Amino acid sequence: MTNQKLPRPDAPWWRHPLMWMVVGGPAIVVVAAVYTAWLAMRSPDPVVEADYYRRGIEINRTLPGGTALLPAQTGRNHAMTPADDLPHARREAR
Repeated sequence: MTNQKLPRPDAPWWRHPLMWMVVGGPAIVVVAAVYTAWLAMRSPDPVVEADYYRRGIEINRTLPGGTALLPAQTGRNHAMTPADDLPHARREAR
């Protein structure tokens, strides 16, 4: 047998390693939550500007290769269009 020093059963509560394993996990979570709350209060997110949509459209116009998604958008739009709304020539092709 190995000669390990284990705390006596009547030892104080802080001398038992299993107690530190049980209490340590939740204690770490509480400390992390307090730190996260402090970090969120110290540096809040910026407010979204009122003209965010217009600015996004302007950014998309300046990006190179703006037509890369055009086939996907066209296919999506045609898949959602009912057959009654198609022009007469396309109705006959189907």
